[in-house]
Amino acid sequence: MDSQERADLLIQIGGLSSAEVQDIETVLDMMPSLTLEVTCETEGEEGIQEGDIVTIHAWINVKRGNGLIGALPHAPYYPFQKEENYWFLLADSVPNNVWFSQKVSFMDEAAALTAASKTIEESMEGSGASVKETSRAVAEAVEKVKGGSRLVLGKFQAPSEGNYNLTCYCLCDSWLGCDRRTNLKLKILKRTRAGTRGAVLADEGPITEDGVEEDEDNEEEEYDDDYESEYSEDEEDDQNTKNKHQAANGTVNKHGQGAESSGSDEE
Repeated sequence: MDSQERADLLIQIGGLSSAEVQDIETVLDMMPSLTLEVTCETEGEEGIQEGDIVTIHAWINVKRGNGLIGALPHAPYYPFQKEENYWFLLADSVPNNVWFSQKVSFMDEAAALTAASKTIEESMEGSGASVKETSRAVAEAVEKVKGGSRLVLGKFQAPSEGNYNLTCYCLCDSWLGCDRRTNLKLKILKRTRAGTRGAVLADEGPITEDGVEEDEDNEEEEYDDDYESEYSEDEEDDQNTKNKHQAANGTVNKHGQGAESSGSDEE
């Protein structure tokens, strides 16, 4: 119904006054209309495998009849000023499990701009994007925030393989009937990679470490044997040289050159 049809109905059938009808129209213009855009992916990979760290990327957009982005809800009997807040949840309704949740607010646009810009910039740089691509993505995020959207970005670990029919909820703590939800199908593949982001499988770690330690021990033993062998040869050479010097010194001393030989020995 448009505003005039609604006013006629409320006045003629509901028995409300024109002031009360105007009050209702003001509140209706404040009520939010939400839309969700959600994606889940493993960064740098084509598919999602069990055990992967999954990045959830969601944009929540709000529209109001009065054109405002952030607004105080109609709560005349609340003891103090009430701010509306939203909660984003990714959940599996079958076992009643929440996979991810985050609080979202539309009141502080400056904080939302800073958070979205920083998050997009870090995400793009982490994926190896160029400076130009990063700047473009940040500019798009800024425009979305100014247009009434808020970015939700988080991570969770993928469960065992299978097809999951998940539900994304955006729940409001201030307005009845303004919640929004959308379905999200997630396919988790069987693990075929050795790991992600340089991780090592648990059953491969000890084998590698033992092998390294064993090789190091062998190298140490071989090094010790060689060292002892070289040291023994040097010791024998020193002993032979000493004996030769002693014999030479005796001969030199016999010819009256003991002082010069003694000086050589000290050197």
